[in-house]
Amino acid sequence: MSNHNHPYHLVDYSPWPLTGAIGTMTLVTGMVKWFHNFNMNLLIIGYLIVILTMYQWWRDICREGTFQGKHTIFVLKGLRWGMILFIISEIFFFISFFWAFFHSSLSPNIEIGIMWPPQNIIPFNPFQIPLLNTIILISSGLTVTWTHHAIMENNFSQAKQSLLITVMLGIYFTILQAYEYKEASFSISDSIYGSTFFMATGFHGLHVIIGTIFLITCFFRLINNHFSNNHHFGFEAAAWYWHFVDVVWLFLYISIYWWGN
Repeated sequence: MSNHNHPYHLVDYSPWPLTGAIGTMTLVTGMVKWFHNFNMNLLIIGYLIVILTMYQWWRDICREGTFQGKHTIFVLKGLRWGMILFIISEIFFFISFFWAFFHSSLSPNIEIGIMWPPQNIIPFNPFQIPLLNTIILISSGLTVTWTHHAIMENNFSQAKQSLLITVMLGIYFTILQAYEYKEASFSISDSIYGSTFFMATGFHGLHVIIGTIFLITCFFRLINNHFSNNHHFGFEAAAWYWHFVDVVWLFLYISIYWWGN
C-alpha cells in the first residue's frame, strides 16, 4: 500500500479519533460532575486523555508531513482550504457575540435603566490593562510575521528567537486577562453587559490559549528541523490563526472596551 499512482493522502487507520471522542466525553461529564458535586477527579482524567491524544495525533501528522512525504502539493492545497474555512467559521462564531453586544447596547431596555453600560456596572478603563493587552497582541503579530520571513529566508536562528518572543507575549496576555477578570467589579451574571463581556472576551482568551499551544508546538517542530523555506504549512496555519486572534481582539477592544464604555 506504500506505492500510489495519485498525489493524495489516504489517511492510515488511527485510534486517535476514538480516544479523542472518549476524552472529550469524559471531560464534559467531569465538568458537569465538578459543577454539581465539586469533584474534579473525572475532569482531570478527561484532560489527561485529551492531552495525550492531542500529543500522539499531532506526532503522527508531523511524521506524515515531515518524514513520510505524504503532504504533497495537492494535500497542502486541501489543508490550506481547510484552515481558511475553519477561520471563516470562527469569524461567524465571534460575529454572534458582537451581534448580541450591539443589539443590547444600541437600544438598551428599561430593565437595565435605558442606559449603557447598565446601572451599577463599573466597566474597565480601556486605557489601562486592555490597552496594554492590545499593544502585546499587535507586537506578537509583528514577531510571528518576523518568524515567517525568517523561515522563508532559511534563517532558523532568528525564527526560533522571534517565535519564542511570540509565545511569551501570548502567555503574558493570558496572565493579564486572568488578572483583569480577578479584579472585575461585575460578573457574567450581572445583566446583559456582564454576559456579553465575559462570553466575548472569555472565548477570545480561550482562542489565545489555543493559539499559544499551536505556536509552542511549532516552536518545538522548529527546534527539531521540521520546517524548510518551502515546506512549513504547519507554522503558516498557526500564523494565520494568530493573526485572526489579533484582529478579533482589535474589534473587541474598540467596540466593547472603548466604544461600549
